[in-house]
Amino acid sequence: MGQVIKPKGFIRKLYPTDLAAFREHLLRLDADTRHSRFGMGASDSFVTEYAERCFALVGVTFGYFEDGMIRGAAELRDMGHDGQDGEAAFSIENGWRGRGLGTALFKRVIRAARNRRMKRLYASCLTHNRAMQALARKFEAELTFDSGDVIGVLNADEATAESRFSEALDDANGFATAVLDLQRRWLQPLHLKTF
Repeated sequence: MGQVIKPKGFIRKLYPTDLAAFREHLLRLDADTRHSRFGMGASDSFVTEYAERCFALVGVTFGYFEDGMIRGAAELRDMGHDGQDGEAAFSIENGWRGRGLGTALFKRVIRAARNRRMKRLYASCLTHNRAMQALARKFEAELTFDSGDVIGVLNADEATAESRFSEALDDANGFATAVLDLQRRWLQPLHLKTF
């Protein structure tokens, strides 16, 4: 087995200003990864429409950034059943797998679910997606098979002062980073002009 390369980027919540970067991340996913992420083949137009709808949905999305690009993402969605059930979805680009990003993103999703008083967190994956199944097992999810899919159910612990403070601190740092990134993107065209 090859050497595990530690991530050199950072994870933060995504904001509507991150839409283009999130869309580009999803568009860079190869056909197999798209199939695993969406449970079906997903065309560029489907992925584009999904990304544009994503920020209108109730939930939170985290992105792993490296060199200004999102290379992995985790989404937490309220399933609409009295706010106690959430669904998690993950996408990591091929060259960034095997670095512990899935674990780091899953930790963020679990903490977010806990802090939103969700009692159950569902993560559905296809039966051939062994990496996702291993990740769910790592967090002691109960796996069940349903119509060719594997569904992991994780019972979330109650929120604690520490989990709330930790998320608030990450949010503050992430927001500051997002503002700086947005400022960099706005100012970049000005640096390209010649006078």
